[in-house]
Amino acid sequence: MLLKIDSITKAFPGVQAIKSGSLELRAGEIHALVGENGAGKSTLIKILTGVHQPDAGSVQVDNRELQFTSPIDAHKAGIVAIYQEFSLVPSLTIAANLFLGREKTAAGLINSSLERARAVEALTKLGSPLDPNKRVGDLSVSEQQVVEIARALLANARILIMDEPTAALAPREVRQLFDILRDLVKSGIGIIFVSHRLDEVLEIADRVTVMRDGVTIETRGKADVTRRKLIELMVGRSLEEEFPRGKVSHGDVRLEVKHLTGGPVNDISFTVRAGEILGIAGLMGAGRTELARLIFGADSQQSGEIWLDGRRAEISSPRSAIRNGICLLTEDRKRQGLVLCLSAKDNFALSNLRRWARMGLMNHRLESSRFDAHVSSLAIKISSPYQRAESLSGGNQQKLLVARWLETDSRVIIFDEPTRGIDVGAKYEMYLLIRKLAAQGKAIVLISSELPEILGMSDRVLVMKQGEIAGEIIDVSSATQEQIMAVAV
Repeated sequence: MLLKIDSITKAFPGVQAIKSGSLELRAGEIHALVGENGAGKSTLIKILTGVHQPDAGSVQVDNRELQFTSPIDAHKAGIVAIYQEFSLVPSLTIAANLFLGREKTAAGLINSSLERARAVEALTKLGSPLDPNKRVGDLSVSEQQVVEIARALLANARILIMDEPTAALAPREVRQLFDILRDLVKSGIGIIFVSHRLDEVLEIADRVTVMRDGVTIETRGKADVTRRKLIELMVGRSLEEEFPRGKVSHGDVRLEVKHLTGGPVNDISFTVRAGEILGIAGLMGAGRTELARLIFGADSQQSGEIWLDGRRAEISSPRSAIRNGICLLTEDRKRQGLVLCLSAKDNFALSNLRRWARMGLMNHRLESSRFDAHVSSLAIKISSPYQRAESLSGGNQQKLLVARWLETDSRVIIFDEPTRGIDVGAKYEMYLLIRKLAAQGKAIVLISSELPEILGMSDRVLVMKQGEIAGEIIDVSSATQEQIMAVAV
C-alpha cells in the first residue's frame, strides 16, 4: 500500500471538520475522492499535504507512519497537490516555474541551460511539445496544468493529488489530461483525483471513496458503482431522480435574438418563450459565454437586434440590460459576479440601490426586508446578513446572485455554468430553483459544459460551434450526449 490514511479526526473552533477520515491508495492507482462541499475532503487533503495537523489518526506512506508539520515534510515524503487555482508565476518562463525554490545553480548562479534541459525531459515524459522558454502567462489553462504536473514529477512526487483538475478544461483537453494521468500511474505513481464531475470520476478512477459529513462512508471499485449510487452515498438518501422534472406550458416569445454579431459570435438568431429553458451547448471556445455577454450588453454588438416581449430593446450596457429585464449569472461568480469582501446583503443590494433610494438616502429597512424575503424563499444558508460573500459555499453564492437579479424583476435569466464547482446536493437545489423560475414565466437560457445537465434540464437545445449555431435539438428527451458532441465538434 503506497498510502494509508486511518481514522483521521480534525476539529476547528466550533466545527468538527473530520470525524473519521480514512483512505488507502495503491501504487499505480487513480483513486477518486468525492463528497459534497463540507464533507471533509479539503481538510483531509490539507492534512495529507502538511497544511493542517490531525487531532487523531495516522498517515502512513510505504507502511511507515509519518507526521507532517509543514508542506515541506509532505513534499519530502513525495506528496504533491495540484489545486484548481494554480501556483504558477505568470511572468516567469516554464523552466523558471518548474524549478522555483529549487533552482539549479553553479558557482552561485542559476544554471539556466541545465534547467531547460531538465524541463524538456519532464515535458517530453508528459508528451508535451511546450517550449521551456515560453512565459507561463501566455499558456492556456490545460498547458498550465501540464506545467504543474511536470513540476510535481521534477519534485519526485509519488503521490499526486489533483483537486478539480478538469473544472476549466474543454472535453478535448480533458481527454488529453486523462491520457497523461493513465501514463503516470504506469510508473507507479498514485493519484488522488478530487472532482464533482461524476461522469469523469467513473471514467478515470480505479476506485472511489465517498465522504459525507466528515466521515468516510465507503470505498468501491469502478465496476461496483454507478453515478446514481455515488450520488446516493454522497447525499445520504435514496435518489429518485438527478434532475427534477417540471414541464410547464410555454407562453409567448419572451426573448428574440436576431442576427446578433460581435467578437467571435456570428449572425446568431433564436427565440426563448416564457417558461422555457433553452440549453446552449458547445465546446470551450464555441462562443457560448460571448453570446451571453452580448445579450447582456457586457460586450459591444457589431450588428443584430434583441427583442423582449415583442418590442425591440436597445441594449448597450449591462445597466440597460438590467433596465430591460435581462440578467446574467456569470460563469465566474467570484471574479465577475460577487464582491467577495462585501457582506451577503451588500452584494444583494448592488443592482438594486436605485430601487431603495429616495432623495439620495437609502431605505435600509426596505433593503433588509427584501433581502430577508429572498433568503427565506431561496433557502440561502447564511449566519447573518453581514457574513462575507467569500465565506459562503458555492451553492449559496449562486443563490445570492439569483436573489439579486430576482429583485430587479428580471424576465430573462441567463445562467452561464450555474453549477460549476458546487456539490451534487447544491446542484439539485439549483435545478429546483431554475425549474421554479421557469414556472413563474421567466425565459431561461442555460449554458453548460456538462451535457447530462443540458439534457436533464433543457426543453430545447442549441449547439454552438465556432461562434455560430451549428444545430438544434427539439426532442431533448430522446437525445444523447453523443448526438450533441457530433454537432459540436
